[in-house]
Amino acid sequence: MRPDSMNEAPGFALGIYEKALPLNVSLQKKLSIAADLRFDFMEMSIDPSEEKLNRLDWSQTKRRAIKLYMNEANLSIRSICLSANRFFPLGSRIFERRKKGLTIIRKAIELASDIGVRIVQVAGYDTYNEPSNRDSNQRYIYGLYQATMWASEHSVLLGIENQETSFVNSPTIAIEIIREINSPYLQLYMDVGNLVVAKLDIESEIKAAEGHLLGVHIKDAKPDTPRRVPFGDGDVPFDLVFQLLRDIRFQGLATIEMWNDDKPNSKEVCAEARAKVLSYLRVFTESQDQKLLGISHLSPTSLQEKNQ
Repeated sequence: MRPDSMNEAPGFALGIYEKALPLNVSLQKKLSIAADLRFDFMEMSIDPSEEKLNRLDWSQTKRRAIKLYMNEANLSIRSICLSANRFFPLGSRIFERRKKGLTIIRKAIELASDIGVRIVQVAGYDTYNEPSNRDSNQRYIYGLYQATMWASEHSVLLGIENQETSFVNSPTIAIEIIREINSPYLQLYMDVGNLVVAKLDIESEIKAAEGHLLGVHIKDAKPDTPRRVPFGDGDVPFDLVFQLLRDIRFQGLATIEMWNDDKPNSKEVCAEARAKVLSYLRVFTESQDQKLLGISHLSPTSLQEKNQ
């Protein structure tokens, strides 16, 4: 919806997480602010709070209003961060908690379908305040299989987000689940900050995501500190991250994930983060263009010969 900013990083849509924006303003106002800051989209939050969970039960009138707000702002909501399942995990041994978790995902898929959101992120938590074990892992996978069926019915993509702890704490594990369920409607939405939090090998994890990556959370972090690390103050090696994303030829959503908690300078913080990420993306796309020039002359026959 915003070709003026998209041209700055071809092949990418650069978005901002809702919680990075001023806190006590309407969703309509947040869309307007994100547009003024020249983002391509906003990522909507559905966390365990009553306010956010109530969004799942919006009336059709309200859902039409949200679409109108997006049109007025000339900015779309392209993904939903469904962090509510942290407290209602699919692998819980408590049946009612699992049932609530599945209901949340089903309603999020229906909401996404109604307002035109393309991607719903699903958290990699199999349990919360419970032991994680083989049984909870299997319950999580079974629940995700059910959610994937609902997603396919509504033509909505699910993206597993690697978490800082629990079962799915790495893209490698997420990809194993994705291959087991084996549906084009279930892929990966990678959080690069959580790779640092979990003290994983960044190169091998990003390479494991090749071909399955819907989007990337661009978040700074430190080991054992997954949230509220100011952008640029953490340990995420963004030069390496974007080099590896280039190597796997990633194109898609790049969402800046921050929590500004209604700080008075939240707009300025978002603008600075956008400028930093855009500088990485420009280098990325320039390198990508040069890489593609090397294959632009190939015919289908020569490509076959190359792969033999």
